[in-house]
Amino acid sequence: MLKRFLSLVIVFSLIFSVKVYANDVDLKLSARSAILMDYETGEVLYSHNPHEKLPPASVTKIMSMLLIMEEIAQKRLTYDDMVTGSERAKSMGGSTIFLDEGESLSVRDMLKGIAVASGNDATVAMAEHISGTVEAFVDKMNNRAKELGMKNTHFITCNGLDADGHYSSAYDIALMSRELMKYEDIFKFTTIWMDSLRDGEFTLSNTNKLIRFYEGATGLKTGSTSIAKNCISATAKRDGMHLIAVVMAAPTSKDRFSDASKMLNFGFNTYKVTTFRKTGDSLGFCDVKKGKENKAEMLYNTGFGYLSKKSESKEIEEKIIINKDIIAPLSKGDIIGKAEFYQDGKLLGSSDIISASDIEKKSLSDAFKDTFDKFLTKK
Repeated sequence: MLKRFLSLVIVFSLIFSVKVYANDVDLKLSARSAILMDYETGEVLYSHNPHEKLPPASVTKIMSMLLIMEEIAQKRLTYDDMVTGSERAKSMGGSTIFLDEGESLSVRDMLKGIAVASGNDATVAMAEHISGTVEAFVDKMNNRAKELGMKNTHFITCNGLDADGHYSSAYDIALMSRELMKYEDIFKFTTIWMDSLRDGEFTLSNTNKLIRFYEGATGLKTGSTSIAKNCISATAKRDGMHLIAVVMAAPTSKDRFSDASKMLNFGFNTYKVTTFRKTGDSLGFCDVKKGKENKAEMLYNTGFGYLSKKSESKEIEEKIIINKDIIAPLSKGDIIGKAEFYQDGKLLGSSDIISASDIEKKSLSDAFKDTFDKFLTKK
């Protein structure tokens, strides 16, 4: 269907860097495993043993929160739904919100308890509410991990308490962090420094100290046990660039925050994201055959941004390909072409070109009227 090129070929002198991991840079981290990933592009900017299987502790809850946010997005759950604590939830050790058996809190408050205070009991309560049992919820976690390409992850618990066979990797944690970050509402919880539950009776203080002390910090989740040591998936945003820094098995809590800060500083100081096209940008109009309207406005279905080193500059070429025959009826959002972005002949990415509006097909009476009008015009 995509057969001919419009004459529009735009060449921009913009910055672009090839995908080279910065493993030649010594950030002097203390962690056993670490990775720095750009949210927008998914490119890895720095890594150290990124695929090693290690216990993730409460960073596990990123996957639990992802499943919760997906339930909300799919309208199977709302923030105001009430969730009741079970005996199993109450029995959880470690970090808790002291959820009592039979006590009910809203999904909103449960998410606060998970994201801010790392509540193991709140996580179990949400798992049981969504899937009936923790085991069924953990199955969903593992299935979702496979869908995301998390090849070095296997969940046994929903909250990250140590268990044989429960492991993940820095790279996999970055993948699930990136997926969770698509749901911008999550930052309403992960950026809370202090809050409370139960009408102020129970105070929450964020386990992620970067929220208060690191400029642009947006989340995401800490974790620590005697076996896993100190872990974090730290996210921060500056100048339009959102980064994910994952630290696993740091010796101390202070070390994990220091390691995450070093990676984030390296990323912000070395790289930038250039927004090439934004979602919904107009590309002008194209011809539509057999429609009540003979023109359709074309929009970029998704934006296109790319990561670059601040020190490098090369040309980016955009090629616009529009379907040869666009025939009504046409619905808003129908794909009518594609934009492709190249550097040195290599495809960097693409965006579908879509119709901005509905265009109805001409009726027989419309066609007759057009023919009659043309006849009168000729006369």
